[in-house]
Amino acid sequence: MRGTQQAASYRHLSEAAFAKRVEQAYDLMRPTCRLCPKACGAERLAGERGACGATGHLFVASVNLHFGEEPPISGCRGSGTIFLTHCNLACVYCQNYPISQLGNGAQTTPGALAEKMVGLQARGAYNINWVTPTHQIPHLLDALQRARRLGLEIPIVYNSSGYDSVESLALLEGIVDIYLPDMRYADGRVSQQLSGVPDYPDVNRRAVAEMHRQVGDLCIDAEGIAVRGLLVRHLILPGGRSGTADVLRHLSQRISPKAWVSLMSQYFPAHRASETEGMNRRITREEYAAAEALLTAHGLSRGWVQDLDG
Repeated sequence: MRGTQQAASYRHLSEAAFAKRVEQAYDLMRPTCRLCPKACGAERLAGERGACGATGHLFVASVNLHFGEEPPISGCRGSGTIFLTHCNLACVYCQNYPISQLGNGAQTTPGALAEKMVGLQARGAYNINWVTPTHQIPHLLDALQRARRLGLEIPIVYNSSGYDSVESLALLEGIVDIYLPDMRYADGRVSQQLSGVPDYPDVNRRAVAEMHRQVGDLCIDAEGIAVRGLLVRHLILPGGRSGTADVLRHLSQRISPKAWVSLMSQYFPAHRASETEGMNRRITREEYAAAEALLTAHGLSRGWVQDLDG
């Protein structure tokens, strides 16, 4: 589906409405944090670390143009990607574990981040891409309001593990243009073993439904660049651990038969995966071909598949 280039959603919010969203987001950290589905209760604004590893400060691992996202996200000029430090999951196979679990990154402020976002726009970025943003929603909204005052006008991409609370996502309605979540698992026993969260399937399905309610199916402009909508990522894991058949069935039947899917083949045994039974190998061509066939079986014809080597 192709659409007409339009101003990013957040451009239409009044200053007062935007400021209210920022305050409501910070309220989800007061007195204890309820930003993510863990609702761990940490007093992050008082300096305590949450289950995600973050305190009340904003930490960023990198800010740069990124060319390795899906074609409508990166295009030819790149996606303005901001990697946030820490994560509310603890995936044994995380390829970015120095950032997500070891806490690599530098402390910054919403004001400083706002200037970097505007700088990415000046460099030609099609969008601002928040990677692993769930635990930093208040700081990101704060930075975005400041960036808007400085002239930011490109779309916002919310690029998450899909382990998000509907309450937090509701604060992003009319602000985020493109949701780029994972749908990783269909079985809570697997999500507990591999990511430390037994409720991932139920939480994830509610979150993706809310994302789709807000922005609908992916809309691409005349240049092939995404301007609004939902794009779901599904990483194929060894031994059928992703529950691909159930995930794609749910996506097609309960979210949208027109949903766009990025079927990802690049799993490799990073971090502690080699210590986990069945996770110490790449996926096979047969496993990926079976996943591709399931896309067809469930009528999901929009999106991307990859070469087995990524």
